[in-house]
Amino acid sequence: MKNCFAYILVFLLVTSCGSVGFVGKSNRKGKSESLAANSAKAYDRIITEEAVTKSGLFDVHKVGDKYYFEIVDSLLNREILVVTRFIKTPSGASNYGGEKISENTIVFEKGPTNNLFLRISTLVSAAHEDDAISKAVNNSNITPILEAFEIKAQNDDNQSYVIEVTNFINSENPLLALSSDAKDDYKLLSLEKDKSYIQEINSFPVNTEIKTVKTYRAKSGSDKRKELPAAILAGVVTLEINNSFILLPKIPMRKRLYDERVGYFASSYLEYGDDQQKVDRNTYIHRWRLEPKPEDSLKWKRGELVEPKKPIVYYIDPATPKKWRPYLIQGINDWQVAFEQAGFKNAIIGKPWPENDESMSLEDSRFSVLRYFASPFKNAYGPNVVDPRSGEILESHIGWYHNLMSLLHSWYMVQAGAVDERARKMEYDSKLMGELIRFVASHEVGHTLGLRHNMGASHATPVENLRDAEWLEKNGHTSSIMDYARFNYVAQPEDSIPNKDLMPRVGDYDKWAIQWGYSRYADDLSISDEREMLSQMVTDSVTGNPRLWFGGEGRDFDPRSQTEDLGDDAMQASTYGILNLQRIAPFLKKWTQERNSDDYANLDQVYKDLVGQYSDYIFHVAKNIGGIYVTPKTMGEEGEVYRPVDKQTQKQALLFLNNYIFKEPKWLLRNDILNAIQSPQSKESVTKTMEGVMMNLLGGSRLSRMTFISERYENEDPYLPQEYMDDLSQLVWGDMNVFYQTNAYKRKLQKAYVSNLIALYKPDEAEGLVEGILAKLSEGYTVNTDVRSLALDNLLTLQGNIKRTIPVMTDRLTIAHLNYLKREIESVVGQTRDVDPLFIPFRRDVSIQEQSGDE
Repeated sequence: MKNCFAYILVFLLVTSCGSVGFVGKSNRKGKSESLAANSAKAYDRIITEEAVTKSGLFDVHKVGDKYYFEIVDSLLNREILVVTRFIKTPSGASNYGGEKISENTIVFEKGPTNNLFLRISTLVSAAHEDDAISKAVNNSNITPILEAFEIKAQNDDNQSYVIEVTNFINSENPLLALSSDAKDDYKLLSLEKDKSYIQEINSFPVNTEIKTVKTYRAKSGSDKRKELPAAILAGVVTLEINNSFILLPKIPMRKRLYDERVGYFASSYLEYGDDQQKVDRNTYIHRWRLEPKPEDSLKWKRGELVEPKKPIVYYIDPATPKKWRPYLIQGINDWQVAFEQAGFKNAIIGKPWPENDESMSLEDSRFSVLRYFASPFKNAYGPNVVDPRSGEILESHIGWYHNLMSLLHSWYMVQAGAVDERARKMEYDSKLMGELIRFVASHEVGHTLGLRHNMGASHATPVENLRDAEWLEKNGHTSSIMDYARFNYVAQPEDSIPNKDLMPRVGDYDKWAIQWGYSRYADDLSISDEREMLSQMVTDSVTGNPRLWFGGEGRDFDPRSQTEDLGDDAMQASTYGILNLQRIAPFLKKWTQERNSDDYANLDQVYKDLVGQYSDYIFHVAKNIGGIYVTPKTMGEEGEVYRPVDKQTQKQALLFLNNYIFKEPKWLLRNDILNAIQSPQSKESVTKTMEGVMMNLLGGSRLSRMTFISERYENEDPYLPQEYMDDLSQLVWGDMNVFYQTNAYKRKLQKAYVSNLIALYKPDEAEGLVEGILAKLSEGYTVNTDVRSLALDNLLTLQGNIKRTIPVMTDRLTIAHLNYLKREIESVVGQTRDVDPLFIPFRRDVSIQEQSGDE
């Protein structure tokens, strides 16, 4: 494969915002009196003795109230990445200082007259520069010119051009102002130019940083709740914004081609070549450029650990509370062990921000920073900014919201409260909270290194091993910190698991993924040969060690890849989890009390969290029904990519749901809690979970999938959709006879069953907002399939059994309930004539056996 590419750039207009200003003394060099051929003004007449100059990527001159960029000729046609971030946002906004608004690639080029053009670009397609097709690629992609700057002067000594940028920076242009979508989010109108200004511009060797203050006129609407306080009070909204202009490397970093079996973020473009018979998509991962120091090249070749020429450094925002900074730094440094597996020591380092160093700025794109936001949001995130040509990560600003600690508290209390007494209070000691912060920091840093979520990592751990202290000390409860496997909720009190082994840590998969993505190989190894070698590495490694499997991000029908789950058996893990919730529930009032004068707001919130955890366990199990295992493979690997969950596992899942959600979970409906809280949502949350499960089980997508599986695997005893629906019916209804009687919970269960069965048969008849939307979404899955026929068949069977049973019943409320359901069914299927019940048996030949649950 040739090493040289002619990159064809297609330019897309994307909005950004900038924030600018000026300090410093004049530092002009090499001025010339020569005039450009097109009669540009002499350099000294534009850049006068009063000019304040800052040298860097662009030499930036401030003359009076005007700003000029001096751009050397060697920068023309070089790709420059423009990253736009908020510096300050108005009260009530959903964004915070340090958060990214947009990123775009631009180039400056010489125009045909006395001007410089600015283009915005995104790499979409490329061709080998020696191939004839490169001309066709070039001819089919033209890039828009965003701005034409008049060349005000030329510096012949520096071979540079001077352009004025004042109006461009202050204007509402698509590069440096909020996009229309962003303005809609903030409910803003046009830019108020008289209230907007350049605040500061700084220039450094490879980047120029612009800070501006932007003021927008605000929309006035009828719903003041959706408007920012500043808009209501003043009719305008003011923002401070930073634009980083970052020079991309002249020679892009060597790409590492993507393999879907390893969880990396990736970029791609279409690649054309004369020898192709189809267009290729060149997809490559995002990673930092790690190279040995020149003096260590021999050590590296011998396989010795070496320090990188430029380590990955993350600074901690000085706005971060001091007591949390050491834990955040530990979370960053936790990845050092992973990079050692890739051949580098001290490859990643967390540092405090040097607060007294005025040469450093938080907005300077040369520095990666964990930014700390004073926000009520419960979140953190780890983005990265990449060179679009190669996938090289250039910098990252991790976002950390202050109120994340309340989320960590909720998770730990309900998941670990049964086994760690430190979790049994509303305010944790600093050491415990610091440990929780450390694990989240490690997770977010993993994203900034290029790693995606691996929701299947926890499935590699057998459930019983989650109760084995010796095994956990060696392996941890999940193989990847990139999973959403928060804490070990399977561990039981009698297991005596040390507290440190309840928390996730950088695991086997993480170390191996860093090794795969960051290990360096000989420069003379072609990219195609490297790809073959790395592909074989995945095949050999994962085949022999399931802990190295990348299970995706939980967006398919694979029950192994789920968020918030643990272990290789959802039914067993969820049973242990519910046992611990049953231990916790009686103590919630005690654990949530801080002072005698407190109300029950803490209890209300923690009870919601406990019910939410219970709901997670239920849905972890439900995903097994109609599930499909998805295991990406190459052509050289054995085994199938797609396999249905086996029939017995699906039946076990249905029995679990019968025991723990179809039957009323009275242990969760505690009067001492429900009579103390005011939130109706909390009181109905268990019922809502049950209704959600029923909607899930009778969804068109699930049943159409089961139909497909039954046809594709008919010789392997699949779980037939008709068998599944009969089993579900039996568990919901049982045998109706003269002694049949329902309680309030079971009546709600049966109503949910009927309404979802009707929606399955006739999506247009679905009632309620959620039910109606889901029914319409499922409609496409079930049209012209047997699913609607089965739904009708079950409705008719139920209708017949209700008509047969009502006359012999004695419980009035049950009779009223069944009459209501009979009318509901009749409204969509019509009335059927009375028939001999022998011809409409309710209980069919079902193999599922009902079990008693722990209530």
